[in-house]
Amino acid sequence: MTVRHKKLLSCLLVVALIFTVLSGCGGKNNTVNTNTDASKETESTTAEPTKAAEVNSLAANIAGNTAPTDEEKTMVNDTLEDSYLGDVFDTKIPNDYSAYPVKDTTLDIWMPSNSILASVSDDLNNQMVFDQVEKLTGIKVNFIVPPLGEETTNFNLMIASGELPDIIIDAGRYTGGIAAGVADGAYLPLNDVVEKNMPNYNTWRNSDEDRRVTSVLDDGTLGAIYGLAPYNEWCWFGMLIKQEALDKTGMAVPESIEEWHDFLLACKAAGYKEPLNYGSTYGQIFTGILNGAYGVWDWMYIDKDGKAAWGPAAEGAKDYLTTMQQWNSEGLFNKDWATADFNQRMAEAASSDCAAMMDSPDTMWGYWKQDNNIDFVGALNPVLNKGDKPQQTYKNFKSTGTTAAITTQCDNIEAAAAFLDFAFTKKGWEVYNYGSYGDVHLVDEKGMPYFPEDGFMYNDPDGQPLSNLIWKYRVHSFANIRDEHNSNPLITAKGSYSGTIREYWTSNTDDSVTMPPVSFTSDESAREGELGTVLSTLRNEYFAKIVMGQLPVSAYDEFLKKAKAQGLDEFVQLWQTALDRYNAR
Repeated sequence: MTVRHKKLLSCLLVVALIFTVLSGCGGKNNTVNTNTDASKETESTTAEPTKAAEVNSLAANIAGNTAPTDEEKTMVNDTLEDSYLGDVFDTKIPNDYSAYPVKDTTLDIWMPSNSILASVSDDLNNQMVFDQVEKLTGIKVNFIVPPLGEETTNFNLMIASGELPDIIIDAGRYTGGIAAGVADGAYLPLNDVVEKNMPNYNTWRNSDEDRRVTSVLDDGTLGAIYGLAPYNEWCWFGMLIKQEALDKTGMAVPESIEEWHDFLLACKAAGYKEPLNYGSTYGQIFTGILNGAYGVWDWMYIDKDGKAAWGPAAEGAKDYLTTMQQWNSEGLFNKDWATADFNQRMAEAASSDCAAMMDSPDTMWGYWKQDNNIDFVGALNPVLNKGDKPQQTYKNFKSTGTTAAITTQCDNIEAAAAFLDFAFTKKGWEVYNYGSYGDVHLVDEKGMPYFPEDGFMYNDPDGQPLSNLIWKYRVHSFANIRDEHNSNPLITAKGSYSGTIREYWTSNTDDSVTMPPVSFTSDESAREGELGTVLSTLRNEYFAKIVMGQLPVSAYDEFLKKAKAQGLDEFVQLWQTALDRYNAR
């Protein structure tokens, strides 16, 4: 690999002055770089003697301030001062800043984009949050972003070429997963790195058993840095009903499968031609919302004995398919449920034909309430017997799903560790989740950042919709402490009740059937992927045709026989082995 040219990043004078001041301030667990080289000696002797009082005065005025001055904005955005932030979670967010500033370093980071991010930032190197992180840490970053839709191909070509960047975001893309990336010599084992150079991440992941278990491989290797939340994030997907449909039918929110059937028939009689938006090519038919009532989960789950099991092979599958075939024949679904893409579904959902939807309340708050002034409510997952507790196969495990690997070709491991570790500081939590202070967010009296109604998040100068701004003024998904409940503007916007729905779902639903985030060895992963592809194709074909009436329900027996012949038992055993190792971590 050719040696990359690393650019010099100059430190702003105001940052240098405040760093010097803070190194002499007591009473707060903010630590800064204590190097005593000649340049630091010079900075220390030239600092104004009144600067400490000035910084402390400014910090004291941030919490609860609704009209900060430009000087106050600069103090918050350009320095590592964090005394205005409260300890707002059960676990205190660490704030060891002793590694910063890091000088004379540029890191190359491969990171895939997405359609929303690309719409607000055509060059990730100009994204507002990362620009601020560069200023605060002193580390220059050069993002390598694959073309949209070509992420997998681009990633595989990069790995095959042997020319690796310093850091890879979404490291789980590696064939065989993170464990394979370490075993193949592409990803650096990070146990010693985390212990020596990542004090904040080390403290955060070890402060909670869920965070610890989900961020380590089965053999104890720390193969990547994991996005880790302060809490188990609320369930984000479920059944939603237009309030007008409840009003027109005069019915209460249905709870059981039988009540849902009666409600949908009543909706059709009231003029909703296709009352339930049932499915699409991205898998809504297999959400666990309806099939879960029968114990027929989408994919892998934990059965009543605590063992790994494959949902489509569950005992209640034929009963589920019988019911869905009947509902489809009665015209209770959108006719194009097997082929509709996202845009089609949203258009149909907003039409007068639709009464209920399986989706995210965040999404539908935008498409229904904001765009069309359609109020809606959330319904718990249906049950077979009224009074039973609904179930779901979603649990966050305090892991946000994003991973970052330091590659074995990283030129400066300490700098890469410092860059990633910043995301697990109190200042990093603020910047990544809430963006810049003053224009985007303010801080309330308790030290919690929030988006004011007159800020950029709700008054974008470019007129971008709120659903896009989750990536413009903040970073929605990264290897960081993601504060979804408080920093997702779709949840916190004035009038939004999507968070209330999500919390209601989570608090009233049993998630014990959820398969935890297990990991496979390289050989297991290859075999699991091979068998999983076959089984997924088989499931999709048979279930869809049976629901549409193109095959009788009795065809399920043929489906199950083929699944077993094509390796179902071996597939489940692979998961059971991985689950056993996970439980032993």
